[in-house]
Amino acid sequence: MRSLAVAAAVAMFSMTPAAFAHGGEDHGAPPPTVSQGVTPRAVAATEEFEVVAALEGKQLVVYVDRFATNEPVVKAKVEIEGAGLKGLAAEAAPGTYVMDIATAMPPAKHALTISIETGDSADLLSATLDTSLAVVAEEHAHNWGERVVWSLATLLLLVTTLLIVRRNKKKAKGIHK
Repeated sequence: MRSLAVAAAVAMFSMTPAAFAHGGEDHGAPPPTVSQGVTPRAVAATEEFEVVAALEGKQLVVYVDRFATNEPVVKAKVEIEGAGLKGLAAEAAPGTYVMDIATAMPPAKHALTISIETGDSADLLSATLDTSLAVVAEEHAHNWGERVVWSLATLLLLVTTLLIVRRNKKKAKGIHK
């Protein structure tokens, strides 16, 4: 009977550390942080044009193409207004227009109005450039209250086991008398 009680106690003590690893979470070393490789962008489209504006350092780069064919729009007049900006963007490559920014944009959502004029058409597009940083996922942390609850549960289990073993010993002595 004693060996059964010892085996039960050993089994209970060997399982309690597993109780702290819940929810399939990995409690090993945290993964390395990922650097933000995507620049802030704004997207807008009309029946005629499609625009993607990207903030790259001290420049706002605007990619303009035809909505129906995805063909780059060349030799267009691209005017940008909003977020403290106002002026013409210069064509750097076919369909790519660049506007220098004097001061850095603060983290926020900036409304932009982009005017595009070509030889055969003109259009006005509205877009929002979000320069705010991405929200970092909240890391799960164990607090002292959680540890106390698990410790008390383990202690209660241990006391219950000892009381059962003690009761069984008294019964065994009473039977052998």
